[in-house]
Amino acid sequence: MTPPPLHGLRFAFGTLSVLPVRVSRWDREAARGGMLCAPLVGVVLGCGAAVAALVLLFLGAGPFLAGVAGAAVPAVLTRGLHLDGLADTADGLGSGKPAEDALRIMKQSDIGPFGVITLVFVLLAQVAALAQLYDDSWTRGALATVVSAVAARLALTLAARTGVPAARPEGLGAAVASVVPVRGAVAVALAVTSAAAAAGTLLGTDDIARTALAVLAALAAAELLLRHCTRRFGGVTGDVFGGLAETAATTALVVLSLG
Repeated sequence: MTPPPLHGLRFAFGTLSVLPVRVSRWDREAARGGMLCAPLVGVVLGCGAAVAALVLLFLGAGPFLAGVAGAAVPAVLTRGLHLDGLADTADGLGSGKPAEDALRIMKQSDIGPFGVITLVFVLLAQVAALAQLYDDSWTRGALATVVSAVAARLALTLAARTGVPAARPEGLGAAVASVVPVRGAVAVALAVTSAAAAAGTLLGTDDIARTALAVLAALAAAELLLRHCTRRFGGVTGDVFGGLAETAATTALVVLSLG
């Protein structure tokens, strides 16, 4: 019999990545464990992206191409799930329609003008920030790649906390909405922020605060979007989770690139 913690890991990697992990349970307990483990998915995806960027730099590529790799690899390893969610969320919010109509727009397979514009600017911001970071230092760029990926998944942990309702009765959003106790979400957030600050010591004392600030700013930006979506749609959906992840990742990268 599979121990309960492994069900959570399977849920996290099976739903938040394309890695060949079979999700054997879809109940609330597995979802709770999966969302608590979400930052670990970020570690794996971020490390994969950092390795790809570093290999390109080693082979003689410039920092811009390394930045493209840093942004592209997580998208590939999630089948563009979060980017698609970001675009759909932008279309829903930008429509200005009542919640029911906005949710219907978000379920459509096509991407509207708000979604396209949002994707373009978010990806430009990510690539530009990563290119600047890799140009400054290979280590700084690699660390930022991992930290942003982890912060993105940490935002999902917090969004799945108790008290945040689902906008629909079905879908991934409903499966993970309100499954994580608030204390558990806060504990994971503190652990991840502390780990990020510790990783900042690789670059110097100034980067300890900068790295921790990047995680906190990412969570703050995601929280603002979460509250807006909750008011606008009546709760969260799988698309909203994707939007939160990309918002957090982009914010972390921008903060890390400053100064």
